[in-house]
Order: sequence, then C-alpha cells, then structure tokens
Amino acid sequence: MKPLSDKQNEPDIRGLRIDKVGVRGLRVPLQVRDKAHEAPQNTVATVGLFVDLPKEFKGTHMSRFVEVLNQHGGVVHVENIPDMLRAMQARLNAASAHVEMEFPFFLVKKAPVSGKEGVLDYTVRFDAALHGSDLDFVLTVKALVTTLCPCSKAISKYGAHNQRGEVTVQVRTTQVVWIEDLIALVEASASSEMYSLLKREDEKAVTERAYENPVFVEDLVRNVALRLNAHPDVAWYKVEAENYESIHNHNAYACIEKG
Repeated sequence: MKPLSDKQNEPDIRGLRIDKVGVRGLRVPLQVRDKAHEAPQNTVATVGLFVDLPKEFKGTHMSRFVEVLNQHGGVVHVENIPDMLRAMQARLNAASAHVEMEFPFFLVKKAPVSGKEGVLDYTVRFDAALHGSDLDFVLTVKALVTTLCPCSKAISKYGAHNQRGEVTVQVRTTQVVWIEDLIALVEASASSEMYSLLKREDEKAVTERAYENPVFVEDLVRNVALRLNAHPDVAWYKVEAENYESIHNHNAYACIEKG
C-alpha cells in the first residue's frame, strides 16, 4: 500500500516560527483536590493543548495532542499536568508545551443565620507551560461577590445601591495554594459574599453586612491585593474586579498586578 502523504512534515519557506499551535475546546473529566474532603472533587474541564512550531515545518500533528491526553487515563488529574507537558514535548518534538484547563469548582456554603446549605459554583483555570525544563503554572480563580457603593451610602437618604461584582485572581505560588483559600480571600475583601440559598433571616443579615461594609471597585482590588501581599507563598498576582452596576449602563473595573 502506498504511504499516505504527510503534509505537516513538509518544509515551510516563509521563515516564521509559531509560538503556540494545537487544539482547544476539548472537554474531559477532571479531578481536583478538595481541601475539605479526602476524596478529590470530580468536575469537567475545557482543555487546550499547544506546542511551539519551528519555522522549518509546515504544520503540527493535531491528533497527537488528543493521543497524549488519552494516554493519561479517562480522568485527568491535576498532578499529571507536568507529565502531560513533557509527553507533548517528546511526542511533537517541541521545545515548549502548554496546557490550559478551565472548569467549574463547587463549594457547599451555609447561610449565615439559618445555616441552610447550598452549592455555589466558581470558575477556576490552570495555565501551565514547560519551556525546556522550566515549568510555569498560573492558577486563576473567578468569584462573584456583592459590593455596596460608599458614595451612594454617604449621599442617599434611604439606602445605597449595590451590585454583583466578579473578581478574577491569577497567582503564581512557591507552594501549593488551595483554591478554597483564594476564594475565601476574595470573599472577605468584598461588601458581602454570595450564597445560593438564603432564608429571610439570612437575606436580612447579608443586606445589613453589605451596608456596613461599602467598597468601591478600587477598594475591592486593593483589599484582595493586601491579603495576597501578606500571603507567604504568593510570588506574583494579578487582581481584576468588575462591578455590574445596578444604576448605570456601564460596568466599573479595576486591576492591580504585582511583579
């Protein structure tokens, strides 16, 4: 049988190296360690796998990315990411390899007064890269919070406007940092944290807590940054906050980056 043509291995004459090429949008089962439980939390991640492509080659072999992923079992484990990166380097003859994973992470939260339990979801992302033997890992956590406007409270006769805000924290760390700890750090920096289940007595408590702790979007990112500055294992961070304003037709945004 005549060998099939391998177009990807043909030379390219344009002389341009590609930094990242691969596959994106794969959905796979993922296991993440849960601080509160001995067993890992099962979730579903949307995955991207990439390598660099030297200027001499026309293309990469996309099927090999999926093969590498499947070789690590039916469920991807967080601890296997460095092994996966090394396998991609070897399988695709690449100098650098990249993995991105985004997934929902769930916490059971008790309402502040009634103690009723509800499940709240957060968005978490891993971005890992291996350049030669140098590993870079960035953990991203997105959490929703409540913010109450200090200006509105100061000038209004009957109350103050509040809104839902989204805080995005990206960190590089020297030791393992729990996802739950980053979430708690963010929620402690806002006017109030959020819950999926609130009875009337809980709603009263949350509303009053927010009223007693007004924060601008600027306050929010500074509060988070101060707590990250005090964390001994955080080497770099980027904090973004976006308030989905309740009385404006625009959002309020702030960002602080360290390093």
